[in-house]
Amino acid sequence: MKKYLPIVVTVAVLLLDQASKFLVKLNMILGEEIVLFSWFRIHFIENEGMAFGMSLGPTYGKLLLSLFRMVAIGLLIWYIVKVVRKGKESNLGIAALSLILAGAMGNMLDSAFYGLIFSDSYFQTAQLMPANGGYAPFLFGKVVDMLYFPLFKVGNFTFFDPVFNIADSAITIGFVLFFLSQIKISREVRLSQTETV
Repeated sequence: MKKYLPIVVTVAVLLLDQASKFLVKLNMILGEEIVLFSWFRIHFIENEGMAFGMSLGPTYGKLLLSLFRMVAIGLLIWYIVKVVRKGKESNLGIAALSLILAGAMGNMLDSAFYGLIFSDSYFQTAQLMPANGGYAPFLFGKVVDMLYFPLFKVGNFTFFDPVFNIADSAITIGFVLFFLSQIKISREVRLSQTETV
C-alpha cells in the first residue's frame, strides 16, 4: 500500500485541481463571482503563481518562481521515493508529502502550459487551444484561483480574504499533516527510549 500511496494521492489531487481550474477558466470571465453561501464563493482570479495570489514580479520573478518550483518538484519526488523505499515514514507522512507534491505540480502546470493552451479571460470566457495561440509563452501562464471564503468582516478587515485553489490547499494541508506526523514519530521514539531504559 505504501508504495502506491504517493501515486494515488498525487494523481487524485492533480485531477481535482486541474478539473476545477478548467471548469472555471472555460465558463467564467476574469473577476466573475458565484455566491454559493455568504461565506463561500467561487471568485475567478489569476495570479503570477505564488500561493494565495502573492507575486515576485511579472518577468524575472515569474521565471525564477517557475524554475524554483521545478527544482522543488524534482527534490520532492526524489525524497518521496527515498522514504517509501526505506519504509520508515508513516502513511500520514507519505500522504502529506504527496499532497505538497500534487499542489506544487498543479500550480506548475498552470504556469507552464495555461498561457500556451488558453486565450485570456478578460471580458470573455477563455477558449481552449485558440486559433491565434495562447495568451503567454511557456512558463509564463497564470495560476487560476477560485476558492474564496469571506467568513466574517470586522470593519474593513475580512477573514479569510485570499482567493486560492485546490493546489494551494493541498500544499497547506500537506505541510500541517507532515508536521503532525513528525511530532507523532518523535513521541513514539521518546516512548520507545523510555521503555528500554
